[in-house]
This record gives sequence, C-alpha cells and structure tokens, in this order.
Amino acid sequence: MSKSVTLSDIAKICGTSTVTVSKALADKKGVGPELRERIKKTADELGYTAIHSVSISNNRMVGVLIPEKFMAPKGSFYWSLYNELVVRFKEYGFFCLMEILTQQDEQQLVLPDIIKEHRVSAFISLGQVSRDYAELLYKEMPALLQLDYYISGFSADHVITNGFGGCYEITSYLISVGHKNIGFIGTVRATSSIFDRYMGYTKAMLEHGLAVKDEWILDDRDGTDFVDISFPETLPTAFVCNCDETAYNVIRQLKEKGISVPHDISIVGFDNYLISELCDPPITTMGIDVPKMACAARDILLARINDPDLKKQEVNISCDLIVKGSTRVIDQ
Repeated sequence: MSKSVTLSDIAKICGTSTVTVSKALADKKGVGPELRERIKKTADELGYTAIHSVSISNNRMVGVLIPEKFMAPKGSFYWSLYNELVVRFKEYGFFCLMEILTQQDEQQLVLPDIIKEHRVSAFISLGQVSRDYAELLYKEMPALLQLDYYISGFSADHVITNGFGGCYEITSYLISVGHKNIGFIGTVRATSSIFDRYMGYTKAMLEHGLAVKDEWILDDRDGTDFVDISFPETLPTAFVCNCDETAYNVIRQLKEKGISVPHDISIVGFDNYLISELCDPPITTMGIDVPKMACAARDILLARINDPDLKKQEVNISCDLIVKGSTRVIDQ
C-alpha cells in the first residue's frame, strides 16, 4: 500500500467527507449502502482497505502529537500530562503512541508518520499548532482532540484549563497582598492559553483600577524557544508569568542581575509542575488537575471513536491557587 493514500483521497473521489469514509470502512451506521460500497471499492482499488479497516475497528492505539518547541530537555508540563494520558488510557485498554512534531514539518504541513501509516485510531494534539496544521490533522483524523489549547471556530473537541480565570485569581491574590504595580511575562499571541491568561491578568488589573503598562508586558519566547527577558529599567513589584517554566527563567535572570525574589520583586507562575518546587524560592502558582485533564481527554476521545457524529465537546478544567515562597506581602 502506498503511504500517500489518505482518507481525504478516498473522500474526494467519492464526493463525501473523511468522517463518512471512516464510518464506512468501520462498518458503522450512518452511511447508505450504495455510498458504503463505493467507498470500500475505492479504498480497495487504492490499496487502502486492508490496513485502514483494521486501524478503525481493532486498533487500540491513540496518537499523541507534541510540538518539539514545548518539550524542554529538562522536562516540561507536557511530559507530565503525556504520562498521565498513558495511565488513563491504559485503564480502558488503550495505549498511547507519541510523536514529536518538528517546526519544519508543521510549516510544510507534513502529516505525522503515525497517521500516514494508519497506526492509530484516534489522535491527541497536545500543545498549540497552527490553524493550517490543525485542519490537516482533522481532515485525516476526525477523531481528533486538542489538549491544552483551542482554535476559535474549529470543529475538533478540546480540553483546556481555565487560564483566564486562573490568571484573574492569581493576579487578584497579588493585589490583595498589596501589589499595585504588576506586569505580565508571556508572548501573548504565541498560544491560546497564554492569550487567555493575559486576558485574566488584564481583567484583574482593570477591575481593581490598576494600570496595565506596556513596558511591563514582556515576551518570553520567539515562537520556538524561550528567550532572555528584556527587563525595563524600572521594574514593577510583581510579575505574573504565563507558566512555571517562564517564572523559573525569570527568577534565574533576576538573580543574575542581583535582584532578589521575593524580597525585591514577587513572581508567580502557572501549572504547578515539578520545576515550581525545584526553583529557589518555590514558585507561587496555579495548580492544574492533570489527572482530571487526562481523564476528560480520554472520555471525550473514546466517545468520539464510538460516535463520530457526537456534538463537539469542550471542557474547561478549573485550577487552584498554591502560595509558595516567590511572593511576599507588601505593607499597605
């Protein structure tokens, strides 16, 4: 079988959708007998039927695609979330197969090998990809779930954390302990999660009558890698960082400048994964319920496999404030 044969090839020839092709090859209801026969005949002529029909009906492998830019060599939040997915899917007799997405493959719209080779029956896109790449994935794998991000107006299921509410809460906490000059660190338009967290920070500031100053809104990445922060000459009393890894890097860079955390400035993060405890001082953060995220992703995706016509599922997981050593109370 040629690896170039895809669901969309069959759908195009038969004048139908990839979802309908998937259902026909799996002998699921919802496809008329004439169309089902035409799809199967076309798939057979293209050399597709034998492998893909097994993939749809019997394959208990779930693909997990993670962009390489989110996989830091010292570990990342996505490693812990992937490990939790492995545990939760195994409880239901499914297994996860991970593939790393290079920036080049994303830009050139190259499908993951595990999709091209029909090795999985469903797919999780973990960590933000471009709209064009997400559309490519969804076209070939309708049983697709976006995890920890979403794309506005997109048809795929998604599970996210409440970044807006979480950053609103942690910014409000800083305000409650006396901080009035607060900045935000995170490249705002890099991902949907950073954007939502920035908006939560902004709401808290405006709601309390505090100014959101452009010089205190700082980038932390260039799209692919974390970068050194370009701190302004005059610093606020606190920074809200979009994630713990950024908070860790900020604390390190401030120390190199002779600035003490939290004595000189308070720093907060988001995620509460391992690096927040390894940091000195430990990072005040928003704790994400990783098992709950993984269970929600599993339940939605297995339901999608059983019923491709299921209404779009959107789950927003709440998070909890965890106060540690990177913040201090300012005398009011």
